Amino acid sequence: MKSTKTSASAAAQAAPAGPLPIDHNTPLLGGLSPETFMRRYWQKKPLLIRQAMPGVRSPIERSKLFALAGQEEVESRLIVREHATGSAVVKKGRGKAVSTPGQWQLSHGPLSRRSLPPLDQPGWTLLVQGLDLHVPAAYDLLQQFRFVPDARLDDLMISYATDGGGVGPHYDSYDVFLLQVHGQRRWRIGPLKDARLQEDVPLKILTHFVPEEEHVLEAGDMLYLPPGWAHDGIAQGECMTCSIGFRVPEGTDLAREVLIRWMEGMDTADKPRLYQDPKQPATSTPGLIPDALRQFTADSVARLMKDPAGLQSALGEILTEPKPRVWFQSGEPLPDGVGVRLDPRTRMMYDEQRVFANGESWRAGGKDARHLRQLADQRFLPANVVAQTSDAVRELLNQWAEDGWLHPLA
Repeated sequence: MKSTKTSASAAAQAAPAGPLPIDHNTPLLGGLSPETFMRRYWQKKPLLIRQAMPGVRSPIERSKLFALAGQEEVESRLIVREHATGSAVVKKGRGKAVSTPGQWQLSHGPLSRRSLPPLDQPGWTLLVQGLDLHVPAAYDLLQQFRFVPDARLDDLMISYATDGGGVGPHYDSYDVFLLQVHGQRRWRIGPLKDARLQEDVPLKILTHFVPEEEHVLEAGDMLYLPPGWAHDGIAQGECMTCSIGFRVPEGTDLAREVLIRWMEGMDTADKPRLYQDPKQPATSTPGLIPDALRQFTADSVARLMKDPAGLQSALGEILTEPKPRVWFQSGEPLPDGVGVRLDPRTRMMYDEQRVFANGESWRAGGKDARHLRQLADQRFLPANVVAQTSDAVRELLNQWAEDGWLHPLA
């Protein structure tokens, strides 16, 4: 089971609304339905959406964001851009700074309030990753983007910037929704034509950025960018921007992780298949690998690949593995007559035969599978559904409650 170290983050107190109906038009996507958006724009072309979230407010106040950036379990970065005079100020603090003689400075958290520049200093940006794991309002906001599979949805990052702040022209290998939640930010965007990066700079900043469009986003506006679109966002006055990012597994790395996880979970205690070579002749070339041993290895791999169940199980466990800085606070067994809601930090998915949660897997079929899949899709189960679950599922939910993976639904 995962560590029960107490986290400073707080879980949401009510059940989320669940994913958007994929066939309903929504202001979030500029009047398109999720089905239409995914077909026309996803990984194809940008989309500017005015008032995607009318009346939106930042999920966290500035002072609370600064305090959050100082916590050990929170991933944060400070980026300072030099003024025209060539000076940049980064106060000494707990953050580890990486300086460059150019125009950028980068510090990694935890970042105490004293290590942040003054509010009246232009050109600096504070980035806090995984805000949805620590702030209920950010978690609720992220749920609105679950028309994309959870296996791809990563986290919500928030950027606080003073006037002129930004991270420079760059591109991402993943899709991103850029939601303005306070103030204004001017975005310049264009297809990536030259991926060369500036040298001796602690950030991945493009050397030659040629924008084709320019948009000023106000609170409630949102910009979607597919992978490989270069962009540069500059704060116009104090501003806050939420970035909804997505996971992009790299093929070789994912295959390596899956194979390692798969092999670790294999049980070779019963009837091990041992190499035998009764016809091996004496050899005058002992350094040469025998053809029979090479064939034995190839056959062993082929035999494993004929049963993909182990690979599928390993994939689900990897996709739901919590991030390194994620901790769960231990809880109590569920009271009678309550519903349940997943903790914001819990990652839960399923396939045709199994359910996966926080790097572990269970076989499930029939009514048990339907209930657990509903929990994965909706991230909560009402009390009447919990009352219908089998003893096995109820025992599992109780264990998850004790581990802090889910909580009673108020």
